[in-house]
Amino acid sequence: MVMKASLQLRIGTQLTMTPQLQQAIALLQLSTLDLRQEIQQALDANPMLEQEDEFGEQAVSEPKEEEWSESIPTELSVDSDWSDTYQDMGSHGSSSGEGPDFERQAAGQSLHGHLLWQLAMTDFGAREQLIAESLIDALDANGYLTQPLNDIREGLRAQGIDGLSQREVETILLKLQQFEPTGIFARDLRECLMLQLAALPDDTPLLVPARRLVRQFLEALGKDDMRLLKRRLGLDDHQLADVILLIRSLDPRPGSAYGDTDDSYVTPDLVVRHDHEGWHLELNPEALPRLRIQPDYASLIKRADKSQDNQFLKEHLQEARWLIKSLSSRNDTLLRVGREIITRQIGFLEHGEEAMKPLILADIAEAVEMHESTISRVTTQKYIHTPRGVFELKYFFSSQVSGQDGDSHSSTAIRARLKKLIQEEPPGKPLSDSRLVTLLDEGGIQVARRTVAKYREAMGIPSSSERRRLR
Repeated sequence: MVMKASLQLRIGTQLTMTPQLQQAIALLQLSTLDLRQEIQQALDANPMLEQEDEFGEQAVSEPKEEEWSESIPTELSVDSDWSDTYQDMGSHGSSSGEGPDFERQAAGQSLHGHLLWQLAMTDFGAREQLIAESLIDALDANGYLTQPLNDIREGLRAQGIDGLSQREVETILLKLQQFEPTGIFARDLRECLMLQLAALPDDTPLLVPARRLVRQFLEALGKDDMRLLKRRLGLDDHQLADVILLIRSLDPRPGSAYGDTDDSYVTPDLVVRHDHEGWHLELNPEALPRLRIQPDYASLIKRADKSQDNQFLKEHLQEARWLIKSLSSRNDTLLRVGREIITRQIGFLEHGEEAMKPLILADIAEAVEMHESTISRVTTQKYIHTPRGVFELKYFFSSQVSGQDGDSHSSTAIRARLKKLIQEEPPGKPLSDSRLVTLLDEGGIQVARRTVAKYREAMGIPSSSERRRLR
């Protein structure tokens, strides 16, 4: 048999993330405090960058065009990644092509926020997203879904989702069970461990008996009945010990690693103020330092010089110019998204939580012509200073509940209304959940009793019988 060499021409398309795009995404998702650290590292590593003495509203300043600038490319070369110079910056981006780094994204987030972030990355329709948000709201602190699916389905029906079947809810649940951390959205310990075992590589040693043990003999493991386990699984002492070791390496409480984020020190990225002309949003002038190109080093660059020193200066000038452009782009995006959010939530600024409007990522994404994932990055760990306090931009997003008059109400506004009703209730006769449902209905808000109980418990308000005893 004779092998012949041949040439073949294949035409195809491939999406490649340039170093510029990687860096822009990395900067966009950083909080102000993290971004300050990255800027400081860039200042330490790049002689072409210089910080101006004072802070200002424009966080960056463009370098002036000089004769030497004509020989400097406007973009980084594709074989020179930003992370080659600034290692920490590259760790924040999605440069591997393997999808978003969920564990990195989750740093500093609550479990609820981390799951909503992943939900924004998922191609769900409006109906599917409402179902998914209800399932996320139903999780406990350990990441378990303790509420029956039938109760969740009835609550969604009460919110105006017609024709909702049990199978449809279960389909969304199966998709959410693929989220990180692995094992999330389980309804019991057995399902939680099975989800984590299913995520392991197929060639994991003793994976098959481990799955069978969890599926059929978890109670025997809890009773430490090794004799039964060896007989039913057909394993010797050493193999059984390895299987148990594999199972114990799993996390029975996958959501417990996430805590509520309540940062002691927050630097607002945006400031909203009111004057005789109305509401205005601007960048916080104290948030970031001003950057510029170091003029003395830049003047040393010679157009036709191919020496190693001159090439070193050119490469760092490319990095510096692109960092300045990326920071400017970050600020522009933050302002566009922030202004759109504030435009839709003027009622909150003027009247408080009860006037909050329902808002989802898709609404802002469509208005500013960006992808929902970009909106998610912009609103994560970015804060705005308002006359009512400092809030994360994600605070202004909430699901909607339809009212009798056809208007929709945000879950945030409903919680605020519930809190106000309970604060104004007669001291000796607390309002029951059923009575709260009636009062909300009279106000044009139709919610199920289960939804009222869920919102009340989320705010840490005890039941009517417990409130009566406390008084």
